[in-house]
Amino acid sequence: MIKRVFFSFHYQDVIDFRANVVRNHRISKEKAGYFDASIWEGAKKTSDLALKRLINSELKNTSTTCILVGSNTYERKWVKYEILKSIEKGNYILAIHINGIGGKDQKTKLNGYNPLDYLGIYKDSDSIHYLVEKKGDKWYYYNEIDGNSKISWRYNKNLSKETTTPLSHIFNIYDWISDDGYNNFDNWL
Repeated sequence: MIKRVFFSFHYQDVIDFRANVVRNHRISKEKAGYFDASIWEGAKKTSDLALKRLINSELKNTSTTCILVGSNTYERKWVKYEILKSIEKGNYILAIHINGIGGKDQKTKLNGYNPLDYLGIYKDSDSIHYLVEKKGDKWYYYNEIDGNSKISWRYNKNLSKETTTPLSHIFNIYDWISDDGYNNFDNWL
């Protein structure tokens, strides 16, 4: 089956070439036949509404969202939006640490924070699900998607009532180097 993949990343990781290693992975393109539907940050020159429309359009025909985790990916506004919009849409989610890949200077970095630790789902006492984001030590409703944080839960994972579940407890994160992404990426999809 062909996987249509949306890549979410911090543009600095494209400049440093780390994101490109995964996005341009030849085995994945040849075997899995995924389609790269990512958006370059150059589109940020427009309004927030126009950028949301562009992201929504690019996500439209995808089934998987792959977050490429660099040093500061977790704090990027549009990465958060792309992940939570993907959740609302029902995409399969996975994250990959890419700081072990040598950058354009051939140096590696320590892994960045997992953005899935800072985003989650809150299930209230009436079994209604809400998108939430963590700021400091507290969770807040995420209202950037159509002005509402309420969603239909489309995943097989049962969540406890009146509890926030971080997305990192629901979806996998891999390391491109230590988990041998070169040979395993297609299986992760």
